[in-house]
Order: sequence, then structure tokens, then C-alpha cells
Amino acid sequence: MRYLPWQDCLKEKPFTAVIDVRSPGEYAESHIPGAVNLPVLSNEERAEVGRLYCQVSRFEARRLGAAMVAANIGRHLQGWLAPFAEHSRLLLYCWRGGQRSRAMAMILHAVGWDITVVSGGYKNYRNCVRVALDRLIPGMRFRILTGLTGSGKSRLLRRMKAAGDQVLDLEALGAHRGSLLGNEPGVSQPSQKQFESLLFDDLAQMDATRPVWVEGESKRLGRLRIPELLWQALKCAPVHELHVPAAARARFLLEDYPHFTADPEALREKLPALKEACGGKQIDQWCRHIAAGEWLALVSSLLERYYDPVYRRNQDYPPACREHEMEAVEPAEMDRVIFELRRSAAEDAPLQ
Repeated sequence: MRYLPWQDCLKEKPFTAVIDVRSPGEYAESHIPGAVNLPVLSNEERAEVGRLYCQVSRFEARRLGAAMVAANIGRHLQGWLAPFAEHSRLLLYCWRGGQRSRAMAMILHAVGWDITVVSGGYKNYRNCVRVALDRLIPGMRFRILTGLTGSGKSRLLRRMKAAGDQVLDLEALGAHRGSLLGNEPGVSQPSQKQFESLLFDDLAQMDATRPVWVEGESKRLGRLRIPELLWQALKCAPVHELHVPAAARARFLLEDYPHFTADPEALREKLPALKEACGGKQIDQWCRHIAAGEWLALVSSLLERYYDPVYRRNQDYPPACREHEMEAVEPAEMDRVIFELRRSAAEDAPLQ
């Protein structure tokens, strides 16, 4: 059994599993990407031990906590941990690399597994993430793809990523499409800490000598904010603007947001948030389109009356260095534009 700070854990050969022994509540707020939660204390148990510690005595808190921890570790041994072979390499952490991770590490080591504990725990990991982001971001060759709502920017970039291009997908990491109606149905956004961890995890795997394509987002994604250093780097990066006809954009949005046509009431409930920008009469007109099932008319009007003006008014990026025409958000057209994007990025590559 050994203790290593997070930066040294990264130098090790891959672990069989990364285990977060904190409570489910702590894990849900933020955790190392890819870690599984095997808590030694539940949310309620952790609260009860804390109450005893503050109101009764340190001894009583530790006595009860030890019994709870032992019982929970026993369940994990008979459950999730049961299939692991002898000498499996397991990495454990708690909040500060203290009693919770130590308790589980001692037992798992005694069983016969190769145990490493993150010294300093999740707190050490978080410090490493902040330092690493500050180091990684300035060296990245970011390229920004902009375009009016419905231009298929996200789909095009994901097609590029599937083909091997480097893409930082902020919408996927933040579980939000970056607009008023952009929350993903049934998916909660991560915490700000978790969002930054996911950013670090993606950037750390990228080659700084190759372009990193990013969709031109605003500084906020729902309730999340893009870290300031990354935001400033994106604002200074070369911009490529995508132009798609309005009719094609409306058709694509109907295809890309099927949850709204499947649940018209949920869409109607979101529209009052646009009243200040568009007026009550316009909201009423959009509601009539919804009631009549006039989806193409609704989306076309939303683009014309709200999304396009807002996009043009709130553009945070410099003028485009390249513009790309795309007749429709379809595979052949996207592949043609992807070829143009790669060629233009190669032309402005730094000399070796």
C-alpha cells in the first residue's frame, strides 16, 4: 500500500479502477472522471458521525463511524469488488486522503490487491486541475466555429471528432446546448468543479501541436461558466463562420430537438422567458403555432425574431478569418466543409 500525490498517479501505468470512498453527496457534486463511488459512509451516516463528534465526544463518533465503515466495506467486498482478481491495481481517494480512504485501503491491501491512495485526496486532485488548466490552455491551438443557431455546428464538430480531429465539446461536457432552450431533457448539468475536471480530462489528452476545434459559445453554458483563462484564449483564437440558409436551419432544428415536438407543453412553458425580448404578442403567436402543430412556422419565427438578432447582437468573438457556405446540415455538405476547415487550419499552422 502506498500514498502518491495526484500528479504522480498520472505517471503510473493505468489502474484497474479508481474508487471514490466519499459519501454519495460529495461524489455527486464532483469527482475524478471515471471514478466509481464506493462510499464508506452514506450521506446520513456521515451526518450522524459529525453530529456525535460535535455534540457528544470524539470517541463516540469514531466508535460508531468505525462500525459503519466496516459494514459498508464488507458490502462492497461482497458486491462491486468481488470480481477483481488478486493484485488488481486500485486507486482510492477521499476528501483529504485521511481516515476514510485509509480504512478501506488497509482492508483491500490485506485482501491481496495492489492499493494506491491519493495523498491529499480529492483536494489535492482539484489543486492539480487548476494548475494544469493554467499550464495547458495557453499552449493550445484553438480554432472557433461560429454560425447562427441551427447551422449544425455541434453536429459538424462531432463528425470531425469521430474522424480523428481534436474537438473540445463544451456543450457535451456541460450537458447544455448554450441557449435559453438548450437544457438537455432528463440530464442534469455537472457542478462547476466537475465541469472543470472534465475540461482538464479532455485537454490533457490533446496534442498541443494540432488544432483544437471549439464551438463559439457564450461565456455561460446554462448555470456553468467557462473558466476565465480558457474564455480569454477562445476569444483570441481564429474564427471560422458557418453560413446555412434559414430554411435549412429550421428543418435541422426540428430534427435536432425532437423532445420539444414530443412535449409541446414543456416548450410552451419556456416561452414566457422571451417576453421581455420579443413582447407578449409574439409569445401569443408562438403559442398558437404550438397549439396548431405548425412546427416549421414556429421554428422559423423563433430564428427570425429571437435567435438570429440575439446572436448578431451578442457576438463575443472577432470577425471570421474564413467563411464557409453549407447548403444543408447533411453528411455530404458537412464533409465538404470539414475538408475546407482542415485545409485552412493547415495553412495557418505554425512553422516547426
